[in-house]
Amino acid sequence: MTLAIERDWMTAARGKAWRVALGGRRVTVVGLARSGVAACRLLLACGARVTATDAQPADRLGAAAGALAGEGVRLHAGGHPSEAFAGAELVVVSPGVPADHPAVADCRRRGVPVIGELELAYRAMTADVIAVTGTNGKTTTTALVGALLADGGRPLLVGGNIGRPLAAEALDFPPDGLVVAEVSSFQLETIDTFRPRVAVLCNLTPDHLDRHKTFAAYVEAKARVFLRQEARDWAVLNADDPGASALAGRVRGRLLWFSRTRAVREGSDVAGGWIRLRLDGREAPICPVEEIVLRGAHNLENVLAATAAAAWAGVPPERLRAAIKAFRGVAHRIEWIRELDGVAFYNDSKGTNVDATLKALASFREPIVLIAGGRDKGQDFAPLAAAAAGRVKAAVLIGEGRATLGPALCRVTVVDEADSMRDAVRRAFALADPGDAVLLSPACASFDMFRDYEHRGEAFRVEVLSLESSGVPGRSRGAEGGHVTGEGRECRGR
Repeated sequence: MTLAIERDWMTAARGKAWRVALGGRRVTVVGLARSGVAACRLLLACGARVTATDAQPADRLGAAAGALAGEGVRLHAGGHPSEAFAGAELVVVSPGVPADHPAVADCRRRGVPVIGELELAYRAMTADVIAVTGTNGKTTTTALVGALLADGGRPLLVGGNIGRPLAAEALDFPPDGLVVAEVSSFQLETIDTFRPRVAVLCNLTPDHLDRHKTFAAYVEAKARVFLRQEARDWAVLNADDPGASALAGRVRGRLLWFSRTRAVREGSDVAGGWIRLRLDGREAPICPVEEIVLRGAHNLENVLAATAAAAWAGVPPERLRAAIKAFRGVAHRIEWIRELDGVAFYNDSKGTNVDATLKALASFREPIVLIAGGRDKGQDFAPLAAAAAGRVKAAVLIGEGRATLGPALCRVTVVDEADSMRDAVRRAFALADPGDAVLLSPACASFDMFRDYEHRGEAFRVEVLSLESSGVPGRSRGAEGGHVTGEGRECRGR
């Protein structure tokens, strides 16, 4: 039997046919974070013979991953041994596993199909999908699209890179439902048949260069969201973003634009202080810009993108307006936590790259005490330093990123360092004066100190809520004169 014949089962259609085709197949899942665990359970439910492997030792796997062995999964922890892939007819990689990992690359060379959890989940269901991607803004846009569609009468699932993995819901989600999925470049690397009825690209700026190596490779991964679209599908692009607009030539379906600075022929824009939707030669006012609760010009872009995407589902203008006005944002994205002694605290832990933090800084008029740092992804911090000048009165740096962030920010502001989130929050509070904002917007990944950006944001929340107005000695000095509290260092370098 030839390999081509053996792989015929991979051509099974979506839904029941694909689930039946998985029965009895030997499948190896690589990576056992949330996506990997969800993939294993989906495969088990379809009758596959599942092997799973993770680089972490068994005692560092989460409880859900550790329980898989008792559910029928052959579990390999502490590495990716060759026996984990012996006889595999399909390999499913989690987003955190590089697509060129040596073990995975070897499977490809041997002709073993390799897909990701997103592709696996997509093929297991038949519901329509709206996919949202981009460097920044995709989480807020995904959540907002979900809010705009919430009362549409169709079963709705909001997930993917935001919230629960799609594989955790795919088997129970009804065929007539609608999925709104945040999709990352890591997930898009390993799609095959994934075809969103609407694909939204918020923006494109350099990110994840530690994984993709070059910006061009990162762009290619993002562009794969349009790979399987057809003429009757929609693509929504940011007309104000050079990276996103440059991909218009990749669009296979109907192209809609969104812009906060110019009129568009098809899509959403701003006219006379109102968000406007333009489709098929007709215009519809949606809502006044002043009704948007979210801070910052970037959030106006997110609202415009979501409005254009929701138009595909035929949501009427009055319902769009009500949902936009009611939307309060998502956790970890310029999320207000509390005010204490006149100092406001905001959690922007989702700001995992320079461009995201630039957008966060631009959202504030008040002086900022910035908490930043984490795992550096090979970024240029010079633009962040330029934006911080005159806007960030002090910065408290954490994690590995101190080594590269510190020299950049030293030239424009006071820099302090902290070894924990508890220490960082207290130092930032000590540097702030009434009327200031303490902003966690790290511009770096979280994996040096935390499980993920959510874990980092929750740690910030906990420490902020534990503060007492009289609990930080010396706070009244603020950052006046360039001094810092505790054992930090003064570094102005102007």
